Amino acid sequence: MTIELNCIVMKKLFFAKMSGAGNDFIVFDKDLNPDLTLNADTIKKLCDRRNGIGADGIITIADSDSFDFTMEYFNADGSTGSLCGNGARCAIKFAESTKRLKNEKTKFISNGLPYLGEILSESQVKFYFNEPRDFKLNFKVKAGGQLINANYVNTGSPHVVINIKDILKNPLKPLSSYEDINELPVFDLGKEIRNLPEFSPQGTNVNFYQVKNGKVYIRTFERGVENETLACGTGNAATAVILNEIENILPPVHLINKGGEVLVIDFKNENNFISNLTLTGPAKIVFTGEILSNNILN
Repeated sequence: MTIELNCIVMKKLFFAKMSGAGNDFIVFDKDLNPDLTLNADTIKKLCDRRNGIGADGIITIADSDSFDFTMEYFNADGSTGSLCGNGARCAIKFAESTKRLKNEKTKFISNGLPYLGEILSESQVKFYFNEPRDFKLNFKVKAGGQLINANYVNTGSPHVVINIKDILKNPLKPLSSYEDINELPVFDLGKEIRNLPEFSPQGTNVNFYQVKNGKVYIRTFERGVENETLACGTGNAATAVILNEIENILPPVHLINKGGEVLVIDFKNENNFISNLTLTGPAKIVFTGEILSNNILN
């Protein structure tokens, strides 16, 4: 008697898990994964923190003829098209670890646009933004049952920036402003503002900040992740330039993020024109691994 066995070929995807100040990413090297195909459903499964690898987003790295490398970034919900500052810094660190950089400085492509970066040390990576745009200062948004003073700027991704002292704990009590950023309901307020009609159809990221004892604290609700993250690079940049515009806080601006890591935003402001905007902070490979693609793609 002959017994036939159906053999299932188990294909593997090789990845690195990276952290940029607590903003975490799954990084795929296309050289190691030449058949990698990502769609929204696959991305959601990979970023799932219980049944997948878990991350705020996915980055792919590939070789480039004209640049050091090409980076593609995908949010945890599968959306793409925006810049991710901490993701870019992680991509630079990964490119260095895979010998794609000729020296400590790099030119690369992210989602079709050219950018610059620099390795400063074993743990510190600097990323150079393109010029911020679409400034809008001191307007009102309706959220949490109240009108809240807000600011807006696009640093490669759209960001609303709000001082927590402008938010009332109880809309019926005028003197009930938040005094501690850790008490703020970032998820509820962030989600509501992110989905306001005035920011449709793309929506917006939402940053809340507090200046206390000479230090700047920040918490961010990120669209695409649809939750608060431990850090947001483009959000830190947006908040720093807004702070310069409305509170005259001079660069470099050090911001303490939800995860406790500090990101440094530097820039020049000449006649209200922001240039040389940079983001510096920690970026590291946390671990490398492999996942069975059959469990993700099916």
